Amino acid sequence: KQVFFHCSSLTNITLPNSVTNIGEGAFGDCSSLTNITLPNSITSIGKQAFSECSSLTNITLPNSITSIGKQVFSRCSSLTNITLPNSVTSIGGWAFSECRSLTDITIPNGVISIRESAFKGCTSLTNITIPDSVTTIEDHVFDNSIYNHRTTKTNQKYPSVNL
Repeated sequence: KQVFFHCSSLTNITLPNSVTNIGEGAFGDCSSLTNITLPNSITSIGKQAFSECSSLTNITLPNSITSIGKQVFSRCSSLTNITLPNSVTSIGGWAFSECRSLTDITIPNGVISIRESAFKGCTSLTNITIPDSVTTIEDHVFDNSIYNHRTTKTNQKYPSVNL
């Protein structure tokens, strides 16, 4: 828990294959962190693990991840790109909230739920693709976000809307 929390000079993280879990707040508030390389051995990422990493611009999650936890990347204000693997089935509450540089997101086919306020305050968000596998979108998911979202043709629960 909070192993490297607030390490303001940490710029790069490469974790070995022996790591399977990233604990709560482990790299939170590492303001100079720009790059993270996660091995395929990672199966879970704890709450706020990378929250407030204000210099982080890009992350690719390994296929071993099945859920994005609560506030994992919240307030990563420079995050412009996130690649979610097809193995993800749920996106936790506030997972990407206040990621003000995030411009587009493709929710992988297989995601079933997007929890409360997951993309709240993502003011640069212009495109979101939501697959027909999504059955639950909780309250305030896109509050204070500017976006166009697309759903697949078979998704009758959340039809396309352009704002």
